[in-house]
Amino acid sequence: MAGDGWRPAGKPLHAAQEEVGVPPGRWMGRGLAALGLVTDDIVTERQAELLLGEGRHPDADRIERELQEAGKDPAAARRATVLGRPIEHIASPLLALDLVFRPPPTAHAAWALADDETRRVLELCHQIARNKSLTWTEESVAQVRWGSGGRHRAPIRDGLVIAAFRHYESRTGQPLLHDHALVSIKVRRPDGQWGNLSADSIFDHVVAAGTLYTLTFMEEVSERLGVAWEPREVTPGKRPVMEIAGIDHRLIDWQSTRRQQILDALPGIVAQYENRHGHAPGERAAYALARQAADDTRPPKPPASSLSELRARWRASAIRAVGTDVVDQLMERARAAAAAVRDRVQSAVDVALAAVDTVAVVYVMRGAFQHRHLLAEARRHIGYVLRGRRHEPGLDEQIVQAAIDGYTSPVRRALTADFRSLYPHEPDGQAEVRPLTQRPTASRYERARLASDALTARIRAARRSRRLATRSLPHAVSLAAGTVSPQQDRQARGEARVARMIAKARHERQQQTTDIATADSTLRFIEAAAKLRDGVKERTVAYGPPTRPASPKPAQQSTSQSAPDQRTTPRRPA
Repeated sequence: MAGDGWRPAGKPLHAAQEEVGVPPGRWMGRGLAALGLVTDDIVTERQAELLLGEGRHPDADRIERELQEAGKDPAAARRATVLGRPIEHIASPLLALDLVFRPPPTAHAAWALADDETRRVLELCHQIARNKSLTWTEESVAQVRWGSGGRHRAPIRDGLVIAAFRHYESRTGQPLLHDHALVSIKVRRPDGQWGNLSADSIFDHVVAAGTLYTLTFMEEVSERLGVAWEPREVTPGKRPVMEIAGIDHRLIDWQSTRRQQILDALPGIVAQYENRHGHAPGERAAYALARQAADDTRPPKPPASSLSELRARWRASAIRAVGTDVVDQLMERARAAAAAVRDRVQSAVDVALAAVDTVAVVYVMRGAFQHRHLLAEARRHIGYVLRGRRHEPGLDEQIVQAAIDGYTSPVRRALTADFRSLYPHEPDGQAEVRPLTQRPTASRYERARLASDALTARIRAARRSRRLATRSLPHAVSLAAGTVSPQQDRQARGEARVARMIAKARHERQQQTTDIATADSTLRFIEAAAKLRDGVKERTVAYGPPTRPASPKPAQQSTSQSAPDQRTTPRRPA
């Protein structure tokens, strides 16, 4: 609440916020009305102490005083201000969840170095994306729990109560626009009673909420500033990060001194882990070790400065690092790069391809998965395909539903991939995909991309086969008996033969007994034959039926034709 730093005892919150150069917190969330709070009001120190520190009504002082004046004893008056169970009766008194929202690094660079108008637009986009992610969380994810062990769960009645705090810099003093959204665990049950938020319902969907924030931020920035996005590989073999196209990546290194501190400390921590356990850390352990490296290298907050002072300092530092031209032309180059990006990428999302890509990536990365994992990957897919273009509302859920209906099967209380619709001759539909997912030299994400490419290529091949199989042919003309010339007879037989071949290919495809590659080859031959036949017909219409050259006649006949008055005597056969 005071800029990620320690506040000396006795110093008022507003004074500490002014000292470290951060704005005061603001209330948000649909649950404010139940507490008499108003959206965008400042979070006072006393309100934060009562709600986020003691689990009581943020206006408990007034309520308690009025009840005592009405004759209530002090203990009863205090209990009346407690929301749900008192904090002393909660085994793990977790009273708020800290959700952090921050844009990609190139957006930080643009926010720190571009003009004031661009800075304000980026802050607005950040706020819109944050609010949309939190609204989705409280409407579609948040649950209240009650009963022994939290066995009763239900959607929250009114919504969440959130205190949002904005910060401008990292602990190393580099630009880092980010918001801390403190979510109170005090929410109302369907019966109107106060209970506790189910923290795991929020934590389970953190990645899906984060991908919604990123996707929304990308679209808002693209629409308002005329930029596009491109993937950037941060770590070889790992999932890329979407960045604003055209912004010099040296600016990312310029503002990543904190990350470098963590990377420098990490090898020693990993070595200690390997010596202690006798093996390299897995994915979860590696994440915990990175957190440890971040805590061990956590520096104190830099001296307080206003945002204008910070921007002037950042600009001078960036010019020393990359030059004046790069800093001054930052947005012009980004807008120029956007045109090139949009020329080479799609303007719409293919739901079928998106569904199989989503399932393939999640399956290889996780094995068994839930709806939320598909939703997060679908949102990543939309951002990668559209590069900042706005998508239709509900497209992410549409992709997930197509993925579940077409390429998954239940396993215990989760889902797993099922590609039998693409590989009907295989018992589990994954024999051709499995070797790609087990390459020891590739990272898990690289294996996921290989599987996705193989499956999407399969769908494209099937589509080509269907297109060729349904090409319309000229209608045959029925002629009266005795009027068919030899050429027309040959043409009719050719048409019948081609029609039989097409019918056979269609039948085999419907029965799913013909390999797609074989069907493609057959239909390519059929198409070529059809084109040849059409060409013959066109020439016949234009120039008439072709005539065979007359065979040479006997010399005697030629003589008699040239001199009809002469008589010839037939020769006796030998």
